[in-house]
Amino acid sequence: MPALRSSCPGPIDRRTWLKVGGLSLGALVSGVEPSLARLFAADAAPRRLSKDFSVILFWANGGPSHLDLFDLKPGAPEEIRGPFKPIQTNVPGIQITEELPRLAQLADKFAIIRSLHHNRAEHSGATNRFLTGYASVAANLNDSEFPDIGSIVAKQLEGQAGDIPIYIGDTKFYGAGPAYLGPAYAPFMPSPNPLSSTGNNVYDPVPIYLTPESAKNLVLSSEGALTLRRRHQLAQTLDALPRALDRSPTMATFDSFQRRAVELLASSKMREAFDLSRESDKTRERYGHTHWGKSLLTCRRLIEAGARFVQCQASYRLRPETGRTSNWDDHSVNSHIFDAYREKLPSFDQSVSALIEDLYQRGLDKHVLFIFCGEFGRTPRIGYQDPSRRPGRDHWPRAMSVLLAGGGLKMGQVIGATNARGEEPIHRAMNSNCLLATIYHRFGIDVNHVYYDRTGRPIPILQEGEPIAELL
Repeated sequence: MPALRSSCPGPIDRRTWLKVGGLSLGALVSGVEPSLARLFAADAAPRRLSKDFSVILFWANGGPSHLDLFDLKPGAPEEIRGPFKPIQTNVPGIQITEELPRLAQLADKFAIIRSLHHNRAEHSGATNRFLTGYASVAANLNDSEFPDIGSIVAKQLEGQAGDIPIYIGDTKFYGAGPAYLGPAYAPFMPSPNPLSSTGNNVYDPVPIYLTPESAKNLVLSSEGALTLRRRHQLAQTLDALPRALDRSPTMATFDSFQRRAVELLASSKMREAFDLSRESDKTRERYGHTHWGKSLLTCRRLIEAGARFVQCQASYRLRPETGRTSNWDDHSVNSHIFDAYREKLPSFDQSVSALIEDLYQRGLDKHVLFIFCGEFGRTPRIGYQDPSRRPGRDHWPRAMSVLLAGGGLKMGQVIGATNARGEEPIHRAMNSNCLLATIYHRFGIDVNHVYYDRTGRPIPILQEGEPIAELL
């Protein structure tokens, strides 16, 4: 796909024409700077950053099965279709799995994209590809080689920062991160688990809501003050490291990052945003007294308090007899995929439906976008590799489904289609960058904006991908 640019670039001034006159036609179309696309983009009127658009990303790390959630194939052979039946939603022609009956009654308030794809089939490489728009050199990388979308938003919108961090998460993604933007643009995380940034898939779900332990980091109590003193001791230790380390990106941002952390700790607005006791019993009951219910209710509260990009992993602790994994990596060796879905989808159905209803009831649907997706889909053919012969599906980046709700976008529709076996798009096939381009468009972020990596190489936010016209 071509680089993004304004649909109407307008006239080019004399200076730009002189630049163009000094280049050959081959240079103009081959990417040599200034390329024709870049000149058009640079000459277009600058976009205005949004002051109210926000995103909640409910990330199904591991990769959810499109064939068992939002793109069922009841006519496919048994080894492909799985046991779940599609049910009609409240929008004629849109069907989803029978395991999500509440969500089915809200189809007029969400959209499903069935035709995104990319070319990375390993977890962290696919996460880097999906959330940054770039393919990494490394395959099983813990930290992304390019800034993920949340870090880009944090960098672009840093001038709008208030009492609440722009970018908040429960824990770090495997294969994502701020990369060369530096740690100041990583998400604020109340109580992250380092295992979430590795290939480990059995760690307990990480709460974004406050627990008695994580609350200590948000309250200036005696315990919180002790934590701050320990951080000061850490700073003194770091100061004693060799001068070479002082020049590293981490050290360069430590002072400002520490100062910002103290400001956030002192913010009553920050503490209140995490305090679910401020919600009514009825609201908490609607979301459910579950990990996902408390997580998504907290996400909504953080957005209302001023956060602009909230990421939350959709991790779930399965019963041991169902499987060992806590994510959506439902290989046969990890879990019985269909029992796992039967176990966790009732909680998903309740909490996600409650959040979508809340977005609309509270007037947030015009400027808050909820996204549910993972790094890829799952294989159409069911596998039985585990000695127990339980069913599972493997990695599949050639097709996936993404659920969107709100954001001032056009809901009540399905965009794209896959073939009869769910193997690949046959209608409206789109590079996964198109989703990123759509989100950046709503934020008012110019994807042609260039950052420089640690070698000084200029890298635009996106090189390819166009906003999804059907949503706008």
